[in-house]
Amino acid sequence: MAEKSDLFQIKKNIETCIGEKVQLKANKGRKKAFIKEGVLENSYPSIFIVKFENEYETTRRVSYSYTDILTKAVELVICKEDKRIRVS
Repeated sequence: MAEKSDLFQIKKNIETCIGEKVQLKANKGRKKAFIKEGVLENSYPSIFIVKFENEYETTRRVSYSYTDILTKAVELVICKEDKRIRVS
């Protein structure tokens, strides 16, 4: 069972990477997945926001909860320089 400290650790890891480029994989159910690269824009007490840009130069902001990462509904990989750090 997940503990409160696990959520706190996930939140802490995300807060240190605000402004960094991330790769996000969101499971949409029935073997469908959404994989995009964006920028980790902000972090709030129960959610974090990722900003995506598409091929038409429009910006889309999507919010996810820390429990999404804990339940593996969302996988977040932070791309720092030439390193890839997985948040879990």
